[in-house]
Amino acid sequence: MGLLDILLGRTKPVAPDLDQLFALPSAAVTLQAAAGFTPTGHGAVCFATVEGAAFEQTHREVQALLDADADRSGPPVELRQDDYGYSWLVSRRAPDQLPQLVNDLHAVNSSMEVNGFGPQLLCSLAGFTDDAGHRLALVYLYKRGTFYPFAPLSGTAQRRDNALELRVKAALGDDLRIEQDLSRWFPVWGAPGL
Repeated sequence: MGLLDILLGRTKPVAPDLDQLFALPSAAVTLQAAAGFTPTGHGAVCFATVEGAAFEQTHREVQALLDADADRSGPPVELRQDDYGYSWLVSRRAPDQLPQLVNDLHAVNSSMEVNGFGPQLLCSLAGFTDDAGHRLALVYLYKRGTFYPFAPLSGTAQRRDNALELRVKAALGDDLRIEQDLSRWFPVWGAPGL
């Protein structure tokens, strides 16, 4: 960053740090103690829709990599499209296999990044639920290298539980690099894996 960048208020974008995903299992322990949320075993990686042979090859590589896991039953990664035109690679594990789910999310992100699809990566999420059936996702923003909680309210209207999100933010501040700019806490309505 040069002097002109400083004078004009430009900042360097934060480099993605995929290793931040490995903090999720310890954060899950804190989340359960502080708010009663446990992992669902579902997670997903979201990216801008990509078409073509190069992406298909990357998807096959990710599929083969995750198929090598003998502890998994069923398809390891499912490719889905949401109502907003984004693509999701969804992984499902047993609820007590959060470390393995994190490995899956890391592998998907790393494979896409290595194969030149890093600019299309948007976020990754891991799903949680409590005894009352409330849902929560811890969302990792790829381009910011930070996490934020997303807590959709049950029902048909797209509303979120902001109070719960702020409680989770406070509880996980020592475990995860939390996104401080609340305007970047984008809703991920209908996200597969939530």
